[in-house]
Amino acid sequence: MTERLLQFIWQFQYFNRQFLLLESGEPFEIIHPGAFNSNQGPDFQEARIRIGNTLWAGHVELHIKASDWRRHRHTEDRNYGNVILHVVWENDLAGAAGAIPVFSLRDRVPKVLLQQYEDWLNNGRFIPCGRQARTVSKLVWASWKERLLAERLQRKASIVYACLLENNQHWDETCWWLLARNFGITVNAATFECIARSLPLNLLSKHKNQLHQLEALLLGQAGLLENHLWEDYGQMLIQEYAFYRKKYQLDPVRQPVHFLRMRPSSFPTVRLAQLAMLVHTSAHLFSSFKETATLTGIRNLLSVTASSFWDNHYNFGELARYKPKKLGSQMIDNIIINTVVPLVFAWGQLHKEPLYTERTLQWLEEIGAENNTITSSFKGIGIGNHSAFDSQALIELKTMYCDQKKCLDCAVGNMLLKHSVTAVKLRAV
Repeated sequence: MTERLLQFIWQFQYFNRQFLLLESGEPFEIIHPGAFNSNQGPDFQEARIRIGNTLWAGHVELHIKASDWRRHRHTEDRNYGNVILHVVWENDLAGAAGAIPVFSLRDRVPKVLLQQYEDWLNNGRFIPCGRQARTVSKLVWASWKERLLAERLQRKASIVYACLLENNQHWDETCWWLLARNFGITVNAATFECIARSLPLNLLSKHKNQLHQLEALLLGQAGLLENHLWEDYGQMLIQEYAFYRKKYQLDPVRQPVHFLRMRPSSFPTVRLAQLAMLVHTSAHLFSSFKETATLTGIRNLLSVTASSFWDNHYNFGELARYKPKKLGSQMIDNIIINTVVPLVFAWGQLHKEPLYTERTLQWLEEIGAENNTITSSFKGIGIGNHSAFDSQALIELKTMYCDQKKCLDCAVGNMLLKHSVTAVKLRAV
């Protein structure tokens, strides 16, 4: 038994409510269990119970053991002065009279609920309820996915707000940092963000019309320009970077960039060259993202091709078959999902303009489903994944609920536990 499970059982009243008796032997009735309180203070507030002919209104506190009340020093805390009922799993103070009525749940909770929860905590499946999740109604799943997506966008918006605090509410700079991070994909994300932070937009704007200078700055800060580069283009970038490094007193970032176990089209050299082209061909990217109404328009903004040198290269010193390094549709959608949507959502939320938040949801519904380990595994157990809207919700479910075994806070877990309790009642009838 855990305190969170005990709270869950009390919140939804998943126990035998017939002939309720306090530990003192007095019968009582639960009029309202109270509202769950996730903040400081008693677990449930504004509850109502009837003991004899007296109606009591106040708070309810829950503990695994009755002695936890003293161990947690609630007697000295004024926040607990209006507690009218102490609900425990085990009364280890039997015979000790107290001012607050005590009610024990141990012998009233269906064993099947406890067994189910214990199985979820201890099994090693992809998600704890993997064998049962598909039995939950589509209506519950649809509602839960909406909630999950909202939570995910709120979390990502908080990252945007944190950046804004660092750069004095500069939305374009924030966009630049997060966009660069996204171009680095998972492996080089942190390094690419450091590169962006080392090259503020007001500096890059001075070189916006000179693509080779933008490449020199980005590749140089990444530590990818070295004297042994034999191509004329590479030597020219080295010279450009050396000049501007001294002029702007730049220090290359200390984090290394990685090439291993990466497809050549995703090499950091290619991604930085594409990022340079995006800076070269666009203006006020954040405003453009914010004011572009259609998904097609956003995709067009991000559709860039690295400079011609990269048509025959993935890295310096290595000739490759001719292939223009155009930013692929999958990568473009990845950037929309992970950077553009959180930025525009955060703007709409901060400025209380629902047009922008609703637009981001529409974009996610229009983008095809993401295909990764998480979404494929959900598909394998029969959970639908039809768009990026679904994908983002399922990723949030897996990472923030299933992996953390927060089954009691999950709508699907709640429904399955409710079904287990209902089944017991039906068998009893």
